[in-house]
Amino acid sequence: MENFIVSARKYRPATFDTVVGQASITTTLKNAIKNNHLAQAFLFCGPRGVGKTTCARILAKTINCENISDKVEACDQCESCKSFSTSQSFNIYELDAASNNSVDDIRNLVEQVRFAPHLGKYKIYIIDEVHMLSTQAFNAFLKTLEEPPAYAIFILATTEKQKIIPTILSRCQIFDFNRIRVDDIASHLGMIAEKENVVADPEAMHIIAQKADGALRDALSMFDQIVSYAGSEVTYKHAIENLNILDYDYYFKVTDKLLEGNFSETLLIFDQILKNGFDGHNFINGLSQHFRDLLVSLDGATVALMEVSQGTKDRYLQQAGVCSANYLLSMMDIVNLCDVQYKSARNQRLHVELTLLKLCSLVTRAGETPAPQPAAALPQRPAAATPAPARAQPPIASDAPAAVAATAPAALKAEAPAATKVEEPLPPKPAPAKASAPATVKSPTLSINDFLGEDAKPTADTEGTPAKKKLRLTNDYTTEQFEKAWKEIADHYRNAGRMNLYAALTKRSPVVVEGHKYLLYVDNLVMMTEVREARADFIEDLRAKLGHSDVQLDMEQVVADSSDTDNRLYTTTDKYKRMVEKNPVLQDLKKQLDLEIDF
Repeated sequence: MENFIVSARKYRPATFDTVVGQASITTTLKNAIKNNHLAQAFLFCGPRGVGKTTCARILAKTINCENISDKVEACDQCESCKSFSTSQSFNIYELDAASNNSVDDIRNLVEQVRFAPHLGKYKIYIIDEVHMLSTQAFNAFLKTLEEPPAYAIFILATTEKQKIIPTILSRCQIFDFNRIRVDDIASHLGMIAEKENVVADPEAMHIIAQKADGALRDALSMFDQIVSYAGSEVTYKHAIENLNILDYDYYFKVTDKLLEGNFSETLLIFDQILKNGFDGHNFINGLSQHFRDLLVSLDGATVALMEVSQGTKDRYLQQAGVCSANYLLSMMDIVNLCDVQYKSARNQRLHVELTLLKLCSLVTRAGETPAPQPAAALPQRPAAATPAPARAQPPIASDAPAAVAATAPAALKAEAPAATKVEEPLPPKPAPAKASAPATVKSPTLSINDFLGEDAKPTADTEGTPAKKKLRLTNDYTTEQFEKAWKEIADHYRNAGRMNLYAALTKRSPVVVEGHKYLLYVDNLVMMTEVREARADFIEDLRAKLGHSDVQLDMEQVVADSSDTDNRLYTTTDKYKRMVEKNPVLQDLKKQLDLEIDF
């Protein structure tokens, strides 16, 4: 029985022209060989299965070939090519850095570099998974990588370039390998299927290519798996069954039911998906991708963004004809929210079902979505039912006391409009040079102004500016009334426990500066702070008691005179001196114990 060789090894590219999906890199390498511009070190980086190690082997084989063709390809006939094909070449060394990542392994490699090639012009060292080397091994490799012998070339390959130290990166020519396109993988799989005498459905090849996520090696492994399952004929059904992929038909059916707003059928299709063993999260992700493909199908310029077969693309174009861009964007937003919250949901099935019900609710009837109306297009009330805004007044409630309604101002009653009055909207007028103040709409409630005298009511100036809202009192008062009010407020602060403030207000009498402006002298900063904190409330209370709004109070700190010595605040030094005067022994105690006064 002949040994089976997996397709990834059997059909591994042997020349630059057979490398799939990396045309820019292979062209650069061929030109470097042709013009003899080979670097001393190359770094091939990219995701798995995109041809890094394959290109390294092809490069090593080609630069040592004795008869390079005009297309810069190895001849496969010379001794160097034959020894490479049979893995017996002494000039090409492959090292797996994942298992040889120590300093000793790198030292052994450096020792080999000292010897000239046995056959050919170059000795090539291919180090795979180079990011697995330890920091010490990288440092031991630096000098050799920077100044190798003329016959030594290093080819490093890695899937994680960010883990390589910058000093290594700066010594290499870096080639970034791209993920292979779905169409390229699908066509390559079709070619291999033809060589293997396998009848392959193009839809199945596209499904495999999409599942591979840009890795050709993964695609070839899946192809071998499906061929083992299906035999010599691979169909689309075989592919989705073996790879556990949801069929496109499910997404098209679900979308059709969503467009119809059919709640029950949508939930039944989802139940069938779950019974077939598929995960709800995968379904949501696939549905989001389906909506995305429908969205790009709306524009002929973006149809090429869909990585599906032509038959599936036609179905997308047909279904996209009954969808709008706004509707698809709303659906994608809802599905994306479900995807984000799926893992944290307690009942994940219910979470997906609620999402499907939300999607159904976006549609009012088959194939049509409710168009959002701008504010100007919303229905308006009839003009007859709505009075003019400038004169609209809420009437006094019918259940309000009769006494309140009777005491309402006459002007208020006169301004209340009749319910049946209709005013035609006036055309907008140009703004005057100086805008007048807007008319004040009176409220149907009682105001304190109704009970005040004419002198106490707010007035408007001649320019038509609005009247001051603050109440202005101008009652006359005598000196006795002022002193009485001052004492009452000071006593209030004493009863409240604010003794420092009480002392500041009563120790010195305020002095009249001019008019109704007074000045209060305080002895120290403590009193000044107390009065400043209570100043606003104090002045307000004083104005209220005197009935005058122009009363003002300023403060000024003065030094207490000698007559007030007994009442002033003592410092720590003053207290100590006073104690020494009464008891001189305290001074001796201070000297004996070497004490200091805490100033």
